[in-house]
Amino acid sequence: MSVKNELVRRFHFLFGDVARRYCIAFILMISCISAMPTHCFAQATPDTTLNNIVDDTVHQRKAGQGIRVITPQANPGNDTTSMIQVKKGPFQPNPKKAGLYSALIPGLGQLYNHNYWKVPVVYVGIGVAGYFFITNLDSYQGYRKAYIGRINNPYPTDKYVGQYSIDQLQQLQNDYNKYLDLTVMFSTIGYALQVIDAVVSAHLKNFDISRDISMHVTPVATQNKLGMGLVMNFK
Repeated sequence: MSVKNELVRRFHFLFGDVARRYCIAFILMISCISAMPTHCFAQATPDTTLNNIVDDTVHQRKAGQGIRVITPQANPGNDTTSMIQVKKGPFQPNPKKAGLYSALIPGLGQLYNHNYWKVPVVYVGIGVAGYFFITNLDSYQGYRKAYIGRINNPYPTDKYVGQYSIDQLQQLQNDYNKYLDLTVMFSTIGYALQVIDAVVSAHLKNFDISRDISMHVTPVATQNKLGMGLVMNFK
């Protein structure tokens, strides 16, 4: 019966205040990602010459994904238009999808972005957070049980008899309660960071960092004037 009561007590503790904090953080993160407007990620402008919607995002234009050009061609036998499929460019992930995937399952957004090396890093962090959570929880419950057992009990039988006084047990209980709260807080921060990483990585997936883009200072000569100018080259 005592083992059953202990399991029930641990269940209520695990799904009590600590679990509520995780749930609140998770719900807030999902709500923020879902509330982000679509135009934050891409802007579509109509192209009347092609009679089609062409994505105006720089990355999408560079990637050239899914852009179909409609050109009318004269055909004596059939008066229809032919469709020319533009060659598909590199993979460009959707930042909103990446953030949502990471919010639902940590590491899934990084997998969607094809950043495979980040997935083990995410789960190593989850393992470390789980280790400290379980360790601090067990210590907190042990000291708390011993402290409660010594209240108004002149003959305590806990394993800390002769090692800690009742005041020391109370202090240790409070300390590990604080460590448990810090573990939850840092775990929530880590969870939020991996969601943010998925969104930012999706935005910068095809960001141009080649040497064709340069900026330098050069002398500029104008009529009756001589000065310095800032020159940017885009090739």
